[in-house]
Amino acid sequence: MTKTQKKLTLFALTWPIFIELGLRMLMGNADTLMLSRYSDDAVAAVGVANQLVSVLLVMFGFVAMGTGIVVSQYLGAGEKRKASEVAVVALGANLLFGLFLSLMMIVFGRTFLQWMGLPDELMSDALTFLRIVGGAAVLQAVMMAISATVRSHGFAKDAMYVTLGMNVLNVIGNYLFIFGPFGLPVLGVLGVSMSTAIAQVCGLIVMFVILVKRMDGALPFKLLLKFPRYALVNILKIGVPSAGEHLSYMSSQVMITFLITMIGIGALTTKVYTQNLMMFIYLFSMAIAQGTQILIGHLVGAREQETAYRTCLKSLKIGIMVSLGMACVMSLFRENMLGLFTDDADIVALGSTLILMTILLEPGRVFNLVVISSLRAAGDAKFPVYLGILSMWGVSVPLAYLLGIYLGYGLVGVWAAFIVDEWLRGLLMLWRWRTKRWQQMSLVQSVQAPVQEGAAG
Repeated sequence: MTKTQKKLTLFALTWPIFIELGLRMLMGNADTLMLSRYSDDAVAAVGVANQLVSVLLVMFGFVAMGTGIVVSQYLGAGEKRKASEVAVVALGANLLFGLFLSLMMIVFGRTFLQWMGLPDELMSDALTFLRIVGGAAVLQAVMMAISATVRSHGFAKDAMYVTLGMNVLNVIGNYLFIFGPFGLPVLGVLGVSMSTAIAQVCGLIVMFVILVKRMDGALPFKLLLKFPRYALVNILKIGVPSAGEHLSYMSSQVMITFLITMIGIGALTTKVYTQNLMMFIYLFSMAIAQGTQILIGHLVGAREQETAYRTCLKSLKIGIMVSLGMACVMSLFRENMLGLFTDDADIVALGSTLILMTILLEPGRVFNLVVISSLRAAGDAKFPVYLGILSMWGVSVPLAYLLGIYLGYGLVGVWAAFIVDEWLRGLLMLWRWRTKRWQQMSLVQSVQAPVQEGAAG
């Protein structure tokens, strides 16, 4: 085992990813919690703007996701040099892509927010956040490619430590810019936006240093000048279909957010608070899904298909038990937790009902997080996209409109639509995994030949 690669186990991968994801969510929750002491309207404005920023992260994620899977499979197959080549090309691709999309947020941010039906009184704050945080999204794009490479080599703790540092910087910046100690000006949303961007700059610098150190200088950066097509094609071959499922989900969420704006600003604020709390409920499921994806990538690359099959099912069982338990605990303390964000009795009452409904929602979500990640890692990336588009746009969005708007159940109706969508997709994904069709979709077989040909050229 070389210095640039560690022995992988599900636990060793999952716990640092679990903490890292928790810290990333805490970063967003810290913004929301601290802004809630400033203005509920500011919380709603930033919540809507963050929907667009999340779409950007999904767009960047398709390169990072493809990178992680291809690198994992090459490492499993013993092709370490090819893994390094793919990592360098991914950095260049996400840098260019990130610059383009960040510019789009700066220039067309107002138009995008208007398309989402954002009320005029929230436009100024939302636009400020979008132009600064969305404009700095290129930093996230490059960092995601670096993190995918580092994790695939087994160094998941590195990204965790960097995220911890970013959180500390963000909280300090929020405190300084929101509360104005030592005579500093109170900047509100502007201050939160600046704090987030500064933390991301620092995080990217540290992650790049870690990447160079962990790879022992074995990264062929000269490939950025040649930008070999074979590497980018192999990344996109896996990443684009994978991103399709995420992009469909995020765009459907944007549409549902638009529907919620029709209910009222109070409903929009409740959604933001509730979803911030819900993130912690399925945090472990997200971590175990990402850890499982890396592990299965290595196993499939090493042609250990049956071990990969059992690994997914084991991870699924663990994810269901833990997420269900966390949902129950969250439900017991739902009013106290919502009270951290607001003292509005109507928001607390409605949010409490939504959190109770997560007891039904979260087990269905686990199926999607764990099994879809496993299918991707095995090379079966297209099926989740086709099914996801069908379910999200054929079930979730129209059902949210039917129950939430047409029949007048509001956010409760929207949450019921979420439950139906997650369970339908989750059970069908599990069926797909059990068919074992993915065992005939080895990514190593599909990408090795073109990589060798490109390397020779």
